[in-house]
Amino acid sequence: NWYGAPGPLFCGPKSKYPHVGYWDYSYTCDYSWEDPPRYCEDYPGQKGGRAVNDEGPVENRNGRTDVEGCCWWGRGVIQTTGVCNFGMLNYYLGKRAADEGRDSRYPHIDFCKDPGAVCSREDHPELKWIAGMFYW
Repeated sequence: NWYGAPGPLFCGPKSKYPHVGYWDYSYTCDYSWEDPPRYCEDYPGQKGGRAVNDEGPVENRNGRTDVEGCCWWGRGVIQTTGVCNFGMLNYYLGKRAADEGRDSRYPHIDFCKDPGAVCSREDHPELKWIAGMFYW
């Protein structure tokens, strides 16, 4: 919500985002005085910046140029992260276990589609601790 703020985090399959570029912090997009006014549209309250994806792929510090599997940022008491950790949580305790006929403590929660459920489910506040113990 300030000039120079970082861009929003996002992820998606390689079929939709074969490569990504970078966030241009210097771009100005808040022209409220123009007729018609122009505003930044990447996130609410944005003052400047934009994604630049038309100059070819830009590697991150690990050498990746895509955002597939990047939705699994750390959550819970010890920051359960990554496709594999959330996949195992789903396989043993979540919707996948139930779908495959195994006992499941959380049969209606798909941790792969909604990793935020670890911290956001008001009906299961213990999830952040269970996910942490499961990881450990």
